Amino acid sequence: MAPNFSKYLTKHNVYAAAGVAAALWYLSIHQNAKMNKIERKGKKRIEDEIKYMITEKKQPTKAHVDRQFFCQLSRLLKIIVPGWTSCEAGLMFLVASSLVCRSLCDLWMINHSTKIESSIVAMDKSLFRKRLLQFLVAMPIISIVNNVLKYSVGDLKIRLRTNMTRNLYDEYLKKFTYYRMANLDSRITNADQLLTTDIDKFCESVADLYCNVAKPCLDIGIYVYRLTKSVGYGTPAIMLGYLVISGALLTYLRRPTGRLTVTEQKLEGEFRHINARIITHSEEIAFYQGNLREKATLLSSFNKLVTHLRKFLRFRIIMGITDNIIAKYVATVVGFWAVSKPFMAGVDGIANVSHAERSRLYYTYGRMLLKLAEAIGRLVLAGRELTRLAGFTARVTQLRHVLAELNDGKYQRTMIAGSENLSANGGRLIFRDKIIKFDKVPVMTPNGDVLIKELSVEIHSGMNVLVCGPNGAGKSSLFRILGELWPLFGGELIKPPRGKLFYIPQKPYMTLGCLRDQITYPHSGAEAIRRGSTDAKLEQHLKRVQLEYLLEREGGLDAVADWLDVLSGGEKQRIAMARLFYHAPQFAILDECTSAVSVDVEGSMYRYCRDVGITLLTVSHRKSLWQHHEYVLHLDGRGNYNFKPIEDGTEEFGS
Repeated sequence: MAPNFSKYLTKHNVYAAAGVAAALWYLSIHQNAKMNKIERKGKKRIEDEIKYMITEKKQPTKAHVDRQFFCQLSRLLKIIVPGWTSCEAGLMFLVASSLVCRSLCDLWMINHSTKIESSIVAMDKSLFRKRLLQFLVAMPIISIVNNVLKYSVGDLKIRLRTNMTRNLYDEYLKKFTYYRMANLDSRITNADQLLTTDIDKFCESVADLYCNVAKPCLDIGIYVYRLTKSVGYGTPAIMLGYLVISGALLTYLRRPTGRLTVTEQKLEGEFRHINARIITHSEEIAFYQGNLREKATLLSSFNKLVTHLRKFLRFRIIMGITDNIIAKYVATVVGFWAVSKPFMAGVDGIANVSHAERSRLYYTYGRMLLKLAEAIGRLVLAGRELTRLAGFTARVTQLRHVLAELNDGKYQRTMIAGSENLSANGGRLIFRDKIIKFDKVPVMTPNGDVLIKELSVEIHSGMNVLVCGPNGAGKSSLFRILGELWPLFGGELIKPPRGKLFYIPQKPYMTLGCLRDQITYPHSGAEAIRRGSTDAKLEQHLKRVQLEYLLEREGGLDAVADWLDVLSGGEKQRIAMARLFYHAPQFAILDECTSAVSVDVEGSMYRYCRDVGITLLTVSHRKSLWQHHEYVLHLDGRGNYNFKPIEDGTEEFGS
């Protein structure tokens, strides 16, 4: 009885294990679904609030392996592989050559392994030692081939990413596109995710797909040729027919992968965006003691991401089971059936040989057929990478489309009621030296909110103007239109060419670099030298703003530090004024840029601007600055304005 019982266990233990595994898997999914339902029920209000807060529009995303995908991919491939004579094309050729060598090495190893085993069966010691020595000598060569393949694939990924990154940054940092994407357009809120992670994954997916398709196709060609030559075309034809049928079926079943990949990257970008907001606004959050509210916001975004990841994981598991069954196990059964046909039919060259020779032939053909089946399986599974690539392709294509439109001055934003038909390029922009003229220009926010219906003001070089008015009157909006950051909806704007109009905000930007870079920004040290600016002149600018002590305190112009933290608020504002002196533009917009500077230092800086002919447009609430200006532009906050020379009694304008 014992042997029979053991036989029974041996026979059914596989089914029992499979049943237990399936039951545990079902219970796990059921429990996860139950927990997710409880979490959604308990946090429904927070989830709704997060959906409202995220500004990226919910647009139907199409990411399938179809004609549109191949058109998008071909356009992106022209960017990452510039031409047939490029280094990238050379690396792709090196990858293909390495794959050929690797396939030839596989064939050699199959034949030589069979010969070694034959010498063992024949008990021929000298032949065994000879063939084993040949095998050992060939191993370093095969190892070199494999690692050359790894190197070429790795270098190809780096070069593809480099080309795509540089192309997109050329568009992203052209003119004011980066500003418009963050402040004017609402289609993409997580450009950092797209420009970093998505590009990396796209290029990695392209390189992997090239290898995962090229190697199996090469193997299929080699092994089909060898098998057709040995056993006829019937066996390879069966395998290739199965490849077509299984590939079409799995490609259809994997269609949701592209859409799920796009959603995953969007949720990853959303989660990253919320983290970045906490870092950017940490001071305000700390003053409000809003850590618990931000924690709820952050975890709600994370819960959305995790819920989607679990959903995607379940889909991948189900597809993994399907892939294994179709691309591996059923393919193996088809392979056994295909390889058995010439033996069962007793074709010439097989039926008329000894049993030992027939075993050797079966072993050799079986190895080849096994490699053919593996190649077919990898090619079928490459469709999984193709559908994933469709998701990244859709993301990168969307980014390129938005960048192209923003560079053309087109943007999409939620407009206020009644302003949906406004044209962002409805005005006329003219460049002319030594004049700023607003001719019936509406001062409007990008979403169509009208602050001043029509502004007509003419300012010539030498007319220093003080701009005042209550908060929300349109002072900053006016300068954003003048600086071409905001669209010109109508009228005519005449202004100096770019580079001859300089802007200094209340909180100046300090770049990464040395102290010299803070003064010459955005020029580099080499550009400053070409402009004839020596270190002595830069030190003189620091002396004019009474910051010469920084040279000793920080260690000279070449000193590198985190200047946003090292410098005080007043020092940063004075560095910005030294930057203005270095650039010496025709006009300068000073937006509360001396609020942290003492009155005496402020007065000396304004007097220097007058001496060197820099015309100032100043926003300030300090009455001490009125003496440095000849005109005042007062905005009352109700859509009206007044532009007149400064005279006694201008206190009527208020602040």
